[in-house]
Amino acid sequence: MHVYEVRPRKDHRSVHLISDVLAFGRLWHGERDAVSNAVDYANFRSRSHYAVIRVYDAVGNVTETDEHAVEFKEW
Repeated sequence: MHVYEVRPRKDHRSVHLISDVLAFGRLWHGERDAVSNAVDYANFRSRSHYAVIRVYDAVGNVTETDEHAVEFKEW
């Protein structure tokens, strides 16, 4: 299972995507829709694994949780 965290940066202009399965541990997203881009990227990276994506606010509370389940299809 992959666990991703989307946390706001201290400058309040962007977010970090944090996970132990990322090559460098975290990615920085700084666009207007940075949170949705980070969630989309986490969904893309975990397309063959079960994943939990948690979005945190500036205080540290979970504001949104997304669970990405793998859909196996038989031949």
